[in-house]
Amino acid sequence: MKWRGRERSSNIEDRRSTTGGTGGFGRGGGLGYNPFGRGGGVRIPTGARSGGLGGIGVIIVIGIVLFAMGINPLDLLTGNTTSVTPSQTSTSVPSTNASEDELAQFVGVVVKETENLWGEVFQQNGKRYAPPKVVLFSQQIDSGCGVADARSGPFYCPNDQKVYIDLSFYDQLRQQFGAPGDFAQAYVIAHEIGHHVQNLTGVLPEFNAQRARMSQEEQNAYSVRVELQADCYAGVWANYANRENLLEQGDVEEAINAANQIGDDTLTRGTVQPRNFTHGSSAQRMEWLKRGMQSGDVGQCDTFASGAI
Repeated sequence: MKWRGRERSSNIEDRRSTTGGTGGFGRGGGLGYNPFGRGGGVRIPTGARSGGLGGIGVIIVIGIVLFAMGINPLDLLTGNTTSVTPSQTSTSVPSTNASEDELAQFVGVVVKETENLWGEVFQQNGKRYAPPKVVLFSQQIDSGCGVADARSGPFYCPNDQKVYIDLSFYDQLRQQFGAPGDFAQAYVIAHEIGHHVQNLTGVLPEFNAQRARMSQEEQNAYSVRVELQADCYAGVWANYANRENLLEQGDVEEAINAANQIGDDTLTRGTVQPRNFTHGSSAQRMEWLKRGMQSGDVGQCDTFASGAI
């Protein structure tokens, strides 16, 4: 991705020199509104369907990895997170290095480009896009959804409307998950920003309001729809990046490979039944990412439509 020398977002909070408190994720909750009416512009799908739900409290792009640790990622929604409470064996302040500093600059550029895209889309709908803050942290962080650590992966908290990223995750993405490349990293950021868009358009608040009446299997199924829509939104951003002449050879393949590598079935090596998926299979994640990439149209990201999945 051709990112060097481009403007960086002013909505970056670099908190790598601090550490969070103790405890675990609290209830996601989340407030929001749907800024888009039915008329005019390019309507962003909200998931508001008869009998259909959307949204999630704490969204984690690699949340399914927690299955390998014996943890259900959806426990993060209900506050049952004692099993992912960070270890208290170390309280040292982590140091940063030149490699991470460059990666922080990269994140700032990608976030700025997402702000440009979603600013355009919201303006087409007669609304103003309020971008999230993106918090860079090391080891653990005290977020509006509780305390998280690096094992959680990048996540979006609707309570404070912030995206949280421990930059060491990108080493894990490359080395453990086999998804190298800067555009794979950009895909992860764009996916999390997609959850912020879902929060603004009412998808996340709707689910938070109704999930108590849903079975675990229903929650899982709608979580998959939420995640796939965020993948599609990431694809729409990739289409925008291509229009801005930011892509280099191999970038598209990097993002698609990342989507493949973090599918529920791939991460769990087939040990988890589809009814327990929370993010979607590798095939689904690649399909919806490609749909956004190829169309560049948020209207093609309606994962809540009947028969969409």
